[in-house]
Amino acid sequence: MKIGNKTIGGKNPCFIIAELSANHNGNLDIAIETIKAAKKSGADAVKLQTYTPDTITIDCDNEYFRIDGGTLWDGKTLHELYREAYTPWDWHKKLFEIAGEEGLICFSSPFDFTAVDFLEEFNVPAYKIASFEIQDIPLIEYTASKGKPMIISTGIAEKEDIKLAVDTCREVGNNDVILLKCTSSYPAPLELANLNTIPDLKKEFGVEVGFSDHTFGALAPTVATTLGAKVIEKHFILDKKIGGPDADFSLDVREFTTLVNQIRDTEKLLGKVSYDISEKVKRNKKFTRSLFVVKDVKRGEILTEENVRSIRPGYGLHPKYLKEVLGKAFKRDIALGTPLEFNQLG
Repeated sequence: MKIGNKTIGGKNPCFIIAELSANHNGNLDIAIETIKAAKKSGADAVKLQTYTPDTITIDCDNEYFRIDGGTLWDGKTLHELYREAYTPWDWHKKLFEIAGEEGLICFSSPFDFTAVDFLEEFNVPAYKIASFEIQDIPLIEYTASKGKPMIISTGIAEKEDIKLAVDTCREVGNNDVILLKCTSSYPAPLELANLNTIPDLKKEFGVEVGFSDHTFGALAPTVATTLGAKVIEKHFILDKKIGGPDADFSLDVREFTTLVNQIRDTEKLLGKVSYDISEKVKRNKKFTRSLFVVKDVKRGEILTEENVRSIRPGYGLHPKYLKEVLGKAFKRDIALGTPLEFNQLG
C-alpha cells in the first residue's frame, strides 16, 4: 500500500511519523516551525489531530468528565484539556501547505464525521484512528469508506475490538489497514510495551503493523523496528521548554533525529536473509584457517599432524582435507610456512 509517495511494508524503509498533537501550544508559528523541524529531523510524515472540544466531548464538570487517573492531566475536565490541546481547523490549510513545501506527507486523526468531511477537502493520503476511538465503529466505517489507508492504534483495545475494527474496514472494501501496537499510558512504562505483540498482530490479522510510542526516548521504537514494525509514530515537539499537555513524552529535534538515525541504522543491520558474503568479506577470507606445512620437510617424508596443521591464514587446502592427506608422502622438499596443496603430495 502507498501513503503519499511512500510504499508501506515489505522491504521498504520504516514510515516514520512525527505526531504534532498539542505541541504547537496554541501558536500557529510554533506549529509551522515544528513541521519544518520534523522534516530536518528525518520524519517521513507529520500527523495532525482534527477535532474541537465540542466534537470530542461536552463541557461538563461532573465526576464522569473530570480526569482523575494518575495522568499528567489530572484535575482538568476533558473539555478543558481538549480546549487547550486542539489544533484550530482554520490552521489546517496552512499546515498542509507547509508540509507539502517541506516534502512531508501530512494527514490527520479525525474524531468525528465532520472532521472526516473537512479533511477530505485536503485529499489526505491516509487516516489515523486514535487508540480511544477504536471502539467508535461508526467513525471507523465512515472513515474507511473514503478509500484511504487506515492506520489504527490499538492502545485500549482487546483482541475482539481489533478484529471488529479491521473487519469494519474490510466490509466497506478497504483492505489497506495498518495496526499500531500502542500503550495508552502517558508516558508509557517500558514493561507495558509488550512489543512481541507486533509480529503477532501481523500474523493474526493479515495487515501491516507498526508502533505508536508513548515511552520516553528512542529505545522502544528502535526495538519495534526489529520486530517488523513498518510504521513508527512518535510525538514531536520543537522545544520541551514551551511545555504543553504532551511535552513530557514527546521527542525534541535532537532526540527525534537520534530516533530516525537509530531506526535507519537498525534497518541496515537487519538487512535481508542472506548467506552470501560481500566482496570485502571475501577478501578477508585470507585470514581464515587452512592447511600449512609447519616444519621443514624432505621429499618422501610422511605427512603427519606434527608437520601439517590447520592454521591461519587461508592460502592452503581447506581444513576438511586434513584426514584425507594424513599419511601421504611429500613429493619434494617443502619449507615451513608453505601452504599445503594436493600437487605437493604423492
